[in-house]
Amino acid sequence: MDITGKIKAIMDEEKFDSGFYKREFVITTEEQYPNDIKFELLKEKADLIKDYKVGDRLKVMFDIRGREWNGKYFNNLVAWKLEAAGQSAGPDGPPETPPMPSSEPVDLNSEDEDDLPF
Repeated sequence: MDITGKIKAIMDEEKFDSGFYKREFVITTEEQYPNDIKFELLKEKADLIKDYKVGDRLKVMFDIRGREWNGKYFNNLVAWKLEAAGQSAGPDGPPETPPMPSSEPVDLNSEDEDDLPF
């Protein structure tokens, strides 16, 4: 799965006695009703976020993981790939505006040769 949004927060890396480590971050989605969604980067993937900062637009590829503990159920969104998302509109957005033609005047009465076949 993937989702795009702006980075709202990047947490410090958490290290555990077992040698396991992770880093969490939050993005705000770009919907009519935006949501703040927390993701986690596990082990060596924790470095993926180091090149980004709060406010950057980001596309996050992630897996959903769920588990049960003492009769309660928990979900985690585990990111495995991050890509910078440009500011241009995507396939569902408006098309790009073509460049404006030159505003230099054209002399239509010029007797210059043209290469038109008629």
